[in-house]
Amino acid sequence: MGRNTRKRRMPLATKVTAGAAALALGGGGLVWANFYASAHEDGGQHNRTKSRNAQVATINCPDVGQKLTKVPRSARKGVAKELALLDRQITDAYTRLADTRQAQAGDASYVDNAILGPLKSKRTATLDRIGININRAGGKAPRDLGRFARCQGVPVEQPGGDGGDGGGGGGQGDGGQNDGGQDQGGGGQDGGRGNGNGGQAGNGPVADDFINIEDVQPNSRNLPNGLAANGGGGSTGTFTTECGTNENALRNSDNVIVAPGVSNGAQHQHDYVGNQANTAFASDEDLANGETTCQNQGDRSTYFWPVLRIQDGTQDIDQGQPGGGQDGNVGKIVAPTAAELKFVGNRTSDVVAMPRALRIITGDAKSLTNGLNNANTAWSCTGFEDRQVTDKYPICPEGSGVVRTTAFQSCWDGQNADSANHRTHVDFVEADGTCSNGFQAIPQLQVRLVYDNIPAPRIENGQVVNPFALDSFPEQLHKPITDHNDFINFFDENLMNEMVDCINSGQDCQ
Repeated sequence: MGRNTRKRRMPLATKVTAGAAALALGGGGLVWANFYASAHEDGGQHNRTKSRNAQVATINCPDVGQKLTKVPRSARKGVAKELALLDRQITDAYTRLADTRQAQAGDASYVDNAILGPLKSKRTATLDRIGININRAGGKAPRDLGRFARCQGVPVEQPGGDGGDGGGGGGQGDGGQNDGGQDQGGGGQDGGRGNGNGGQAGNGPVADDFINIEDVQPNSRNLPNGLAANGGGGSTGTFTTECGTNENALRNSDNVIVAPGVSNGAQHQHDYVGNQANTAFASDEDLANGETTCQNQGDRSTYFWPVLRIQDGTQDIDQGQPGGGQDGNVGKIVAPTAAELKFVGNRTSDVVAMPRALRIITGDAKSLTNGLNNANTAWSCTGFEDRQVTDKYPICPEGSGVVRTTAFQSCWDGQNADSANHRTHVDFVEADGTCSNGFQAIPQLQVRLVYDNIPAPRIENGQVVNPFALDSFPEQLHKPITDHNDFINFFDENLMNEMVDCINSGQDCQ
């Protein structure tokens, strides 16, 4: 089981471009300034989308899933279903928020009375069932789970509040662990759907979510965790697995890690490479016996990430379906033109084999409302990969493709293939490259996705023309900071041992 308390560090990948937020931990909360102002903006005002009418851009709820670090194994599936229901409740409330702008303009108490009040009542009942699930399985539910029921409306372009008594989380899903709020960056010109610059579905992206990559200073931010060279010692080898780019168009809006047994538990589409049996209902045995797109058939691991869409006015086959148009994810899905999956070593020690069925989530699908603690994004363009941004989508020059780079946690507790909150069994290395708290170094997965098939958006009069965006939970407004990546290890034992030997001996293998 995951431990109840862990020292948490902000991943290096959360450091943002010049001109972005000054973040400091003090007084028990996040201190911040204008997170979404980037280097290309004059005083943080250039191309910023303003709102004079909307009072609330989105909804911020405590992240209950990250509070539940001690859930008996026999209760986890039931608890996961209730957490997914909490997410659906947030989505329904956000939909009502976006659809009632006229009523809100005429009644200052409308959001509290008609949206947040009923949401609190629904969450209270769901939280009660979570507590019952845990206690019936012999566990001990956190005291007064009901204190996490209250959510807040987050004002347009204002820092998120504390999210109620439980702190500012954003619900569940792939959620993070930070209790701080997050600058919302605006919810479109009117904060809602179909009102101004809110993207094709009205819930993002907006012009301020983009930056010309040539306006980003080279080496202005740290690379994601572990992407720097290993240095002179440790385990310096690499192991590359070739699994394609999802040529099979295998996609669904499930997430077997955080919402097992729940259809549309992610509320956004994922691209899958590697294992072809990945649905919300797949058991470990289903995955172990599933077919794989990897060239080396000893790798039946599953690798998945949220799809990118071009919002050019067209629709895809899921326009009226859960995870697609029903959840505010619209436009033409584009698969990566290259998907590079590489495992690297640790710069201070050898690595040990990953356990079968090890689950790792990196990044946070709820970073807009959860805060930065688990954010782990890096956006760039081919030919410009010394310029990386966290909080913006890049506008690439002609002939250059969009790049998404992710480096996973590479320290493991040595015991568990998963944890109740899907976080505390793994961790990032410390600044000196070591693993803390007795954790062991494992091969670090690095994923580099290239999209040579995305036309560059244009910013015209403060509006974005033909934007692209990640699929996301609706209330996350398609912000680039919510990018995330998922992995479940199903290398066979022999191939995993080959990987470890290769990395520890300093070879480059595949």
